[in-house]
Amino acid sequence: MTEALARSPQIDHQRATFPDGLALDSGAVIAPLSVAYRSYGKLNAQRSNAILVCHALTGDQYVAEPHPITGKPGWWEAVVGPGKPVDTDRFFVICANVLGGCMGSSGPAEPMPQAAPTPGASRPYGTDFPSITIRDMVRAQKLLVDHLGIPRLLAVVGGSMGGMQVLEWAATYPEMVVAAAPIACAAYHSAQNIAFHEVGRAAIHGDPDWVGGRYWEDGRIPAKGLSVARMVAHITYLSEAALGRKFGRRLRGASALTFLEDVFEVESYLRHQGSTFVTRFDANSYLTITRAMDYFDMASEHGGDLPAAFRGTSTRFLVASFSSDWLFPTEESRALVRALNAAAANTSFVEIATDKGHDAFLLDEPVFHRALGGFLRGAAERVGV
Repeated sequence: MTEALARSPQIDHQRATFPDGLALDSGAVIAPLSVAYRSYGKLNAQRSNAILVCHALTGDQYVAEPHPITGKPGWWEAVVGPGKPVDTDRFFVICANVLGGCMGSSGPAEPMPQAAPTPGASRPYGTDFPSITIRDMVRAQKLLVDHLGIPRLLAVVGGSMGGMQVLEWAATYPEMVVAAAPIACAAYHSAQNIAFHEVGRAAIHGDPDWVGGRYWEDGRIPAKGLSVARMVAHITYLSEAALGRKFGRRLRGASALTFLEDVFEVESYLRHQGSTFVTRFDANSYLTITRAMDYFDMASEHGGDLPAAFRGTSTRFLVASFSSDWLFPTEESRALVRALNAAAANTSFVEIATDKGHDAFLLDEPVFHRALGGFLRGAAERVGV
């Protein structure tokens, strides 16, 4: 496993660097700060057609093109591209690797600045990377948007952890966001979700190759622990109906139980998800980002009053949920909608009937695609884009 990871190509990510860095909610400062990103489409002369797409926990900036490590299609190619709901023929689309990530933005896998640099002395931040919040991620993205010379975003769009970032954008920089589409998310991370994350973190911490987070010193990776963390998380992304439809109780390579090392198709699938994940994701990044998600609670950021986060906003919202999503159930989206209504925000809500679970926002869901596409076209027409 370690050998396979070592052979992963070193990617020269497109990034913006900010020498003055970023002050975090924790009080720490990351300097210099790097934000890796990709863009698609063309920025118009008025610089008014920019859409920021925010990625989920294990996503990255390669939203609409083949991934440079895995070669797989971009994680949201069903939605972002020419003629698609996020139409790159009409919009300038940006996607940044989040702060704390491991695809070029400042994070645990990136080199730690040295007080007195010496040749060959650079090492990764590792567990010395400070605690971050979703709001810190958004502040880093704001630096990038400013760097690109964009005075106002036509829309901010994202699902799951990406939806959390959308909400933070709308609350922290309301004057910057014409339209916001938080998808398959909530205004806080539930106790159940925190519990699942803790199981994944415990698997990483319990892997002997984690060595207190200093696995980089001798080229090791906590592959078994990180793989289990991915497997546990992936179960939460699907529904029972989706698992049953895709796998049922079918065996891999056998028509009936022999009790001789039989493997169910669902076991094989999860093992594959785990083993491929460790070739592209850093364990310390996983620990850092899951903690940021767990800390997320918009009401607590505003004295326990969730409507206060959006009061007076002119941003238009599309809140979307999926009927079989038990990770971020529809009732949590409805609670968000009630808070937006209480703040007198212009809000639309749609629940998509599907049996695909939380991952439905990433998949072929025509009703969702029509709703999102129509919302973005409407936002563009209202501001003359």
